[in-house]
Amino acid sequence: MRNNYFFKGILHLLIFIFLTVATQIGGFLYIIPFLLISNKVSKYKLKRTFFFITLYLTASFLIVPKVAPLFGRIKIENNKNLEAHNFLTKLFNRNYVTPKMQKVLTNISLKIKKESPSLKVIYLDANFPFFNGFPLLPHLSHNDGKKIDISFIYQTEKGINTNAKPSNSGYGIFVAPKNNENNQTNICKKKGFWQYDFTQYFTFGSFHSDLKISEKATKNLIIQILKEDAISKIFIEPHLKNRLNLRNSKIRFHGCGAVRHDDHIHFQIK
Repeated sequence: MRNNYFFKGILHLLIFIFLTVATQIGGFLYIIPFLLISNKVSKYKLKRTFFFITLYLTASFLIVPKVAPLFGRIKIENNKNLEAHNFLTKLFNRNYVTPKMQKVLTNISLKIKKESPSLKVIYLDANFPFFNGFPLLPHLSHNDGKKIDISFIYQTEKGINTNAKPSNSGYGIFVAPKNNENNQTNICKKKGFWQYDFTQYFTFGSFHSDLKISEKATKNLIIQILKEDAISKIFIEPHLKNRLNLRNSKIRFHGCGAVRHDDHIHFQIK
């Protein structure tokens, strides 16, 4: 009996940690049903689960967007020019930025839309709604509302640019270096940074594995980002910086302690 209580306690602790790490608010909300619904109530497990789901959805979509501005963050405004690649980004509250970043995203998406009416700026992970310094794992720096990952622009086998992406998460399918290009992944892994390409295991599958990066459109996207005065840094892999002939000093190598950036663009503002 004691072993059962011990293992149940460990399981609940792991769920609490996962929900906190993945969503910021989920761990705290997970505790509330246990405080309000006794295990002596009939079907208490089902009732706790239903209560948690209802509480979480209500908090994430109705309450958090109203409270986040008190912490200097706002929910990214999805529209016909700018949207999240994956619904989980919004469900897990990973779509918050400062008002200044929202303005930058809006400006960039309008420029892309003007040049290519069928294309949108597709973002991946941004930041959590509360507290500077709270980590948005597995990212090292998405903790102040001033950082965001956006996707490359891809094209079909016929060379048509599309808003579709090769992986369901937006991460993990890399634009690998050619034989004559610098292979930063090999360099970092030889130095012992085993995690450098671990995002290959977090694609969540792919329905568009035939897509290829549109080098011209992706380069233009990066140029439009650079035109924003608020931009302080952009991270992409060194071989892509060279391949796309990008010379701006704001485009930097992120370091071996991070993960490879030939599946997305990271940029941040001042």
